Amino acid sequence: MMSLSLEGKVALITGGAAGIGYAIAQAFLQQGGRVALFDRDEQVGQLADHMDSQRVLGLTVDVTDRLAVNAAVAEVIRHFGTLDIAVNCAGVALLGPAESLGEAEWDRTLAINLKGTFLVCQAAGQHFLRQGSGNIINMASQAAIVALPQHVAYCASKAAVVGLTQVLALEWGPHNINVNAISPTVVLTELGARAWAGESGEQHKKQIPLRRFAEPAHIAATALFLASPGAAMMNGANVVVDGGFTIC
Repeated sequence: MMSLSLEGKVALITGGAAGIGYAIAQAFLQQGGRVALFDRDEQVGQLADHMDSQRVLGLTVDVTDRLAVNAAVAEVIRHFGTLDIAVNCAGVALLGPAESLGEAEWDRTLAINLKGTFLVCQAAGQHFLRQGSGNIINMASQAAIVALPQHVAYCASKAAVVGLTQVLALEWGPHNINVNAISPTVVLTELGARAWAGESGEQHKKQIPLRRFAEPAHIAATALFLASPGAAMMNGANVVVDGGFTIC
């Protein structure tokens, strides 16, 4: 039960071509798992081949498209013969003041962060219900539980992801399906490091008791634990990885 091994397990990871999703894929591979990367980047297939052509499948998928998601999940099961874990990392952060944020930005944020997460959960969940086991990990955010300026759509979408996670955990727990969320602080992906460079980043770090941002590997380690046998009794949890920001 203390093992983090994913030997014999297959995981799909949305947003898997970069950032947190890519870090989670690497962690799962290091522990013996096989992974399918879902990403809108058309180069995801080449990336998968470069990582490990035998254990990594790359599929170009728009997570807001139900038919595309269903087809991609079916392809993972056909390719690997099974599916055990679904990790939802695909997301966007389109920021602006609440009084002026455009409807298009609101719709796109909710479509990718919430609808996309639901569609993948639903498609994977139907398979998990048939096989009597499964594990879903949804990427939420510290913005799910605290208000952040300029983040009205993002906060709303991530709070909804936590609510979605809890309902799925309640409904699917009796079928041996674990559903949990992770809520990180700022993560120093390539995009995160660029967005929080300079004075704004330094000021935000001062609000975090540990006085630093997270690295992608920190979130990947949390996802690895949630996917492992040691987390078998975790269901409906929102694991906050924020250096203490939300306790202040």
